[in-house]
Amino acid sequence: MSIVNLILWLGGIVLIAYGYRRAKGPWARYQALKEQDENVARYESWRGGVRDTSPTGASVAMQVLRRQAQTFALVAVAGFVLVFVGFLIR
Repeated sequence: MSIVNLILWLGGIVLIAYGYRRAKGPWARYQALKEQDENVARYESWRGGVRDTSPTGASVAMQVLRRQAQTFALVAVAGFVLVFVGFLIR
């Protein structure tokens, strides 16, 4: 075990924790907005109305939240890669 291994492991753990914490909030809010949008769609189909397909504020917010969650999930994946590389280097 060398100093390079320790640096890679610690860096990877920090990136995993940071990515997880930053992705968790936007992902939860995205799921809530998605569920609400599906409920509105079911209600409008039950009423027999035609749903407007133009972008709404909620759909734009869902895109932004999904992008944020994906970005920070990639940060966490980079952390996993660093930990894995830390184990490969001798």
